[in-house]
Amino acid sequence: MNSFNETSLSKKGNSWRDGFLGGMFGTVIILIIFFLVMFSQPAKNQLNEFLSLFINEETVLPDSPTAIIAMDVSDVVEEVNPAVVSIIITQDVPIIEEYYINPFDGFFGGRSPFRLRIPQYRQNGTEKKEIGGGSGFFISSDGYLVTNAHVVLQKEAEYTVFTNDEQKYTAKVIALDEMLDIALLKIEANGTPYLEFGDSDSLRLGQAVIAIGNALGEFRNTVSTGVISGLSRSIMAGNGVGQSEVLENVIQTDAAINPGNSGGPLLNLGGKVVGVNVAIASGSQNIGFALPANSVKSSVESMKEYGKVIRPYLGVRYIPITPSIQETNKLPVDYGVLVMRGENPDELAVIPGSAAHKAGIEENDILLEIDGVQINQNHSLSSLISSKQVGQEVKIKILHNGEEKEIVVVLEEMPN
Repeated sequence: MNSFNETSLSKKGNSWRDGFLGGMFGTVIILIIFFLVMFSQPAKNQLNEFLSLFINEETVLPDSPTAIIAMDVSDVVEEVNPAVVSIIITQDVPIIEEYYINPFDGFFGGRSPFRLRIPQYRQNGTEKKEIGGGSGFFISSDGYLVTNAHVVLQKEAEYTVFTNDEQKYTAKVIALDEMLDIALLKIEANGTPYLEFGDSDSLRLGQAVIAIGNALGEFRNTVSTGVISGLSRSIMAGNGVGQSEVLENVIQTDAAINPGNSGGPLLNLGGKVVGVNVAIASGSQNIGFALPANSVKSSVESMKEYGKVIRPYLGVRYIPITPSIQETNKLPVDYGVLVMRGENPDELAVIPGSAAHKAGIEENDILLEIDGVQINQNHSLSSLISSKQVGQEVKIKILHNGEEKEIVVVLEEMPN
């Protein structure tokens, strides 16, 4: 009985093994035939045609977030890096010397028997010392470069530009646009590599960007990548000397921007400057801001041609209308700006002799549109006016005494 069972099991096991090996052999043969067929050119063509129904070249856009992972930006960086510079700020600072006195010396006809030492301080000359740093980039081959105004605000300081190939130049501040936080500098050099401005108005959320700058004032030409994470932001930023400034219509990005990156370029994947890095959100992770290239470009052109910023000017004081302001004041609209005077008696709603005054704008008028663009959180009055030229005619839709009408205003130059 036992012998029979063992013999039966042995035969059964051999049968299973033979079947398994035969099945494996057949599977291998089938796979070989499958791969030979699939990787033949006709099969490849059919497979490509099938996949094209679901995937095409437009599926992954060149400036999409996916491209950040899939696309190597080293070629772009290699091309633009020579035009990005580090700016080192040095200034004569006092040398403070510490010494000690004993207030009881002299009371006992000489040195006091009491061992008392009170520290005192006095200036003993000055020394040149590095007090800060920032970033910038060339915009022309004759040595003009752009940075933030808050980087070069110290009038007594000296500014030294270090290029990517370790060349050192003394920079002269040509002009400042403190309202936009942009400065134009120049070094004595010819043939400088330079960057071109792109169109910041065409930016889209999620578009890939590259930031380059002197991170922490120590790591020159540091490269970081990210995406456009917000557009048309308004922020309150410190200007580096204990004051704050409101910056409108700025670009938000998650590309790492650190102290020292101020004034460096924010670039698209074509190597064009779409923004100038200006600020970071304190206490945040990967929230930085850049000034839009279109605003910077017009400011820089004005400074380069006239040595100062010539900016269009309307001449009204106002507050933006929000839903809460509309509800509180029973206004007929929840957008636009309300023309109103300031807190002091001399802060009139409409500046006498200004373009607004000449066009007939009055206190309590509501400005609704500029050249067909609605004035709202995404398009502030100041940003819309700043995008125009001095002497340009603009059409402004207003609400006057409950009646909607359109007037033509000729913009004038903003007074100093």
